[in-house]
Amino acid sequence: MIRRRAQARVEQALDRQAAVAVIGPRQVGKTTLALSIGEGRDAVYLDLESSPDRAKLAQPELFFREQKDQLVILDEIHRAPELFQVLRGVIDENRRRGKRTGQFLILGSAAIDLLRQSGETLAGRVEYVHLNPLEVLEAAPDAAAMTRLWVRGGLPDSFLAGSDADSFAFRRNFIRTYLERDVPQFGPRIPAETLERLWTMLAHSQGTLLNASRLAGSLSVSAPTVTSHIDLLVDLLLVRRLQPFHANVGKRLVKSPKVYVRDSGLVHALLGLGNYNELAGHPVTGASWEGFVIENLLGAAPDRTMASFYRTAAGAEIDLMLELPGNHGLWAIEIKRAAAAHLERGFHNARQDVKPKRSFVVYAGTERYAVSEGVEAIGLHELAATLAAI
Repeated sequence: MIRRRAQARVEQALDRQAAVAVIGPRQVGKTTLALSIGEGRDAVYLDLESSPDRAKLAQPELFFREQKDQLVILDEIHRAPELFQVLRGVIDENRRRGKRTGQFLILGSAAIDLLRQSGETLAGRVEYVHLNPLEVLEAAPDAAAMTRLWVRGGLPDSFLAGSDADSFAFRRNFIRTYLERDVPQFGPRIPAETLERLWTMLAHSQGTLLNASRLAGSLSVSAPTVTSHIDLLVDLLLVRRLQPFHANVGKRLVKSPKVYVRDSGLVHALLGLGNYNELAGHPVTGASWEGFVIENLLGAAPDRTMASFYRTAAGAEIDLMLELPGNHGLWAIEIKRAAAAHLERGFHNARQDVKPKRSFVVYAGTERYAVSEGVEAIGLHELAATLAAI
């Protein structure tokens, strides 16, 4: 079992809050994490996709009252949104009798839906922890493991599969399951073929500026329809919209967000790339690596970090801007899939515009050295570890 860095955060949250919600896409390891936590506590686990477990909650107030001294783990909570109102009453009742923390651990696969429902009902009673796919700090201690994590992605069953073929088959099945079963749960009925084409188009356009009109023309739908479909993929934690950095620098700045399929393994599965050899010669290689680096750095960054990118109409560009909390300031990060760090004039021009506190170029090597004045070349693992230590 790969120990997840989020486990410590969940344990700490349970020790200070009545309910903790672990949010992440399907198959990312939420259930495994919750069961691991439950082993160290007096806990009861209910899978709300299971009919027998749903039947136990025919009278939820009575069931929760009987489990009042245990941690109750509720998996796939979005299957039973009516429980949120019940949880509020049970939490308040338990607080009155002196049990103020560690009452419920709830797991969900759709961020916005779960946040809205729980936020409206459990305000002041719940803390949220996001569980990402496997990260380099958890599963990639060396270069070979990092390459495997990049190619296969961070879904545990994909990363740990016995062969590249098994990993690829898992990811294709994952995509099909989302399209045919999960997406209809969270949004209006969208034809699976339409959404798969959009998802594949986003993989082909990994890391580019969002052009909803172009996508709409290819799908024969309206631009607002494409935007709503992308909203759904973002809510399901499958796609990231990286917003442009806004600063009063007297330059004409790009205003459209960049779009990434968040898991690199899904990018490759959508494009039919089953192993490293097939990926290495494909045009998406650089953009795939960029998205992989961004997800790992954001996963390691401290809470309240603001992420964006910087680009001007004249070509000045920084791949990732991190506004870190406290006195850590603004970091500028350029991403290169190369064995040696090389910077273009656009990055230096952008640095002059925004004047970051620190600047890095993340490359495929591991040595750390100065590229130019104020800019360091650094490996992904080391920069992720630096962010995690803040």
